[in-house]
Amino acid sequence: MALVRDKDGKRLHVKSKLMGESLVSKTFIDGLDFAPQQRLYPDVAVIKIGGQSICDRGVKALPDILKEIVANRKNHKMLITTGGGTRSRHIYTIGLEMGMPTGVIARFGSMISDQNALMVATLLSPWGGIKMSHSDIVKLPTYFAEGIIPVMHGMPPYDYFAIKPPKGRIPIHRTDVGLVILADLIGSRRVLFVKDEKGLYTEDPKKNPEAEFIPRIGARELLERDQDDLVIERPCLEIIQNSEVIEEVQIINGMVPGNITKALEGGHVGTVIYKED
Repeated sequence: MALVRDKDGKRLHVKSKLMGESLVSKTFIDGLDFAPQQRLYPDVAVIKIGGQSICDRGVKALPDILKEIVANRKNHKMLITTGGGTRSRHIYTIGLEMGMPTGVIARFGSMISDQNALMVATLLSPWGGIKMSHSDIVKLPTYFAEGIIPVMHGMPPYDYFAIKPPKGRIPIHRTDVGLVILADLIGSRRVLFVKDEKGLYTEDPKKNPEAEFIPRIGARELLERDQDDLVIERPCLEIIQNSEVIEEVQIINGMVPGNITKALEGGHVGTVIYKED
């Protein structure tokens, strides 16, 4: 690769399309040609087990969901992530009362999600469940070759460097965002949020029983609706819409036996949020 100097002869560059660019120019980025993103592990389904909706229910919900995951491990490669749930909300409250910055509060959330990942991995250990870190992504082919079900906590690795939201200090990039970022990274074709509700409604159905169920909707349209409440974290919609590899995600009710299996096989059992052209 050729080396060239600036016109003033002071700086040496490796000649490339990005040479000397600031990487913030809209005109430059719009005109930049690049290869399509590779799907690293398209056959791996990424599944988030909700914290408050599933993990916090303990023996009343988690064992049956894990049994269904185990029953599918021979036919499907699955990477499990975990939410934080009620305990993360408790520590967020204390952090806010103590004046903690967003990055520290995000770190609190990571610790709670990590506890749930340890619990899920331990429960799955008789069937090959192990707890993995974010840096273990490159080991996925080895894990699946050995019949392992990998589990990791769902918080994205911002931690102390979390982006402060426009209002308040609660991190907006939490475990739902972590799942979608993970799906974009590995190019997964199957992205499932396992919760205790059928999917997305016009309002929170727990607060308004008359809320209308939404079986399928585009990410851009849902953003434009600007609903007061959503079943997944709001930044997920932008990530889905901007992704080169995510086609859709599905929110399903894991409390209904067979829903996880149907969704893994491509069935529509909840709400599908898809990337719009």
